[in-house]
Amino acid sequence: MEYERISRLNRNRVDAFIKQHWHTTTMIIRGKEIDMTKTEGFFFSEGKEMIGLITYIFYDNILEITSLDSLHENQGIGSKLVEAVIHEAKERKLQKIVLITTNDNINAIKFYQKRGFDMVRLFHNALDVSRKLKPEIPLIGENSIPLRHEIEFELYINPVIAEENI
Repeated sequence: MEYERISRLNRNRVDAFIKQHWHTTTMIIRGKEIDMTKTEGFFFSEGKEMIGLITYIFYDNILEITSLDSLHENQGIGSKLVEAVIHEAKERKLQKIVLITTNDNINAIKFYQKRGFDMVRLFHNALDVSRKLKPEIPLIGENSIPLRHEIEFELYINPVIAEENI
């Protein structure tokens, strides 16, 4: 199974997938709007059906994962997409990869920790701010857990840099 890079040739297909699975192409992360139609990333397809997608943005020597979707869990799709992003960050000689997930997303919390990401910050009641920008964000999330907080994870790409920041 080979992944493809998002390009202008497949951008409409990627945007349709994002809209279908996120109900919008605007994501709110740490109180900031992210236009998902402008993110970079990789995806897997099975025939004509897109079955996995990871998107990211760059800033300040950091790659930030903005979304990860796998339609067939526990088959390695998400893992391979994260590996592709780690490879991309290494190729670009970036310092680290970061991502935000919400307190209700138990599967993501488990998934990223198993892949070496460290939980580094809790943005307490961050979803109150996000709902001001995007009122359709629900009050209750996965597993009937109140949707309140954002949790930041990071993975240092260069261990020397990581030690200097301690």
